[in-house]
Amino acid sequence: MNTPARLVVLISGSGSNLKALLDASADPGYGATVVAVGADRDGIAGLDIAAEAGVPTFVDRVKDFATRGEWDAALTAHVAEHKPDLIISAGFLKLVGAEFLAAFGDRYLNTHNALLPSFPGIHGPRDALEYGVKVTGATLFFVDAGVDTGPIVAQTVVPVLDGDTEADLTERIKEAERRQLVEQVGRLVREGWTITGRKVTIP
Repeated sequence: MNTPARLVVLISGSGSNLKALLDASADPGYGATVVAVGADRDGIAGLDIAAEAGVPTFVDRVKDFATRGEWDAALTAHVAEHKPDLIISAGFLKLVGAEFLAAFGDRYLNTHNALLPSFPGIHGPRDALEYGVKVTGATLFFVDAGVDTGPIVAQTVVPVLDGDTEADLTERIKEAERRQLVEQVGRLVREGWTITGRKVTIP
């Protein structure tokens, strides 16, 4: 049997996407295992989830470094120690820098709560509601130096319902986002991928 792909998951909060990946990777057929969890803050629930699963953790807080570049170098070194095949931003609220992207840019995944290139940034559901779109969703993409601009792996559609509040829509997108993340990470590690310009191909 093939050795499972090595996942490093980066988090900033509750760890719900991390938990979904841990649950999926418990199945040997999934093809991946979470080998480390990194965070940009202490005392978050996601670190507790990792500890309960016996997964090593590390924390690199931006405020502990003199410059953002030094933080980026430390994060890069910590991730590299675990020899990842894929790094997953699972609610990680920091933009990585040039050193991290040079090391991992073709295998660093992020998920966004809108259908990119529409509504980038931190208020995807709110912006979708304000614009009046009838559908929105979630986008899984490889991170580049821009904000939510990297090559797209997959997208899933979530309808906008009459009477939706931002909280309602955000919650439905999160559920769809989580399902897509687990499904597509499994596909990537089992089948491989190529990135040509903006196009991601899974054989």
